Amino acid sequence: MKELLFVLADLWLIFTGFFYGWKFIRQYGNYLLGLEWFILATSGSNFLAWSLLGGDKGSFMYFIAYFFDAFSRSVGVSLILVMGLMRVTHRYKPTPAVDIGVFVLGIAAGLYLQQFHSHGFHVVPATFYVIVNALATLFLAYFSWRLWKIRARGLAFAAALATAAGTFIALTYDFFPIPGDDEYRTTFYILALTTWGTQAFVYFISYRALHHHNVATGAEPASNERSVARA
Repeated sequence: MKELLFVLADLWLIFTGFFYGWKFIRQYGNYLLGLEWFILATSGSNFLAWSLLGGDKGSFMYFIAYFFDAFSRSVGVSLILVMGLMRVTHRYKPTPAVDIGVFVLGIAAGLYLQQFHSHGFHVVPATFYVIVNALATLFLAYFSWRLWKIRARGLAFAAALATAAGTFIALTYDFFPIPGDDEYRTTFYILALTTWGTQAFVYFISYRALHHHNVATGAEPASNERSVARA
C-alpha cells in the first residue's frame, strides 16, 4: 500500500509540474515559474523511474535526482519562486538576461550542493536549505495576505496551508526524520511529493486569481493576459 501511495504522490507532482508549468508559460508568459514547475516535474519523473528500476544508488539517475533536489531546495522553490510570484504582487517582470542568470545560478548551486548527499547528513547545506525556505516562507505569507486582501479567502487559506506544509517538509527532510519510517523513507516521500505537487497547483490558481484581479482593477493591462479563456 505504501508503495502505491508513493507512486500516486509522485505522479501527482509530475502532473501538476508539467500541466501548470505549461499554463504559466502559455497563458502568462511567466518563464520563471513555468520552467521551475517543469524542473519539479522532471525531477519527479526521474525519481519515479529510478525507484521503479530498483533504486540503485550507483546509477546516474541517483546523481540526477540529487542535483534536481539541490537545485529546487536552494534556488528554485525559493528565489525563482519569489521572483516569479512578484509578477502579480509587484508587477515585476525580469529581463531575459535575469531569467537566464537565475537558472544558471540554480544549476551552479545544484551541482555544488548535490555532492554532500553522497556523504550522508551534512549540517551546512541542511541548514542553508532551511534558511532559504524560511525566507521564501516570509514572502509566501505576504502572498497569502494579498489573496486575503482581494477577498480570495479560500485561496489565501489554501496558499497558507500549502506553505506551512512545505515548511514542515523542509524541516523534516534533514533534521526531524519521521519515527518508524522505513530505510527508504517511503512515508516521508509520500508526504513530500504530495505537498510539492499541491504547492504547484495551489500557487498556480492563486497566481491566476491575483492576475485576474490586477487586470480587473487596471493594475495590469489586459493585453498582458494570454489566452485566459483556455485556463
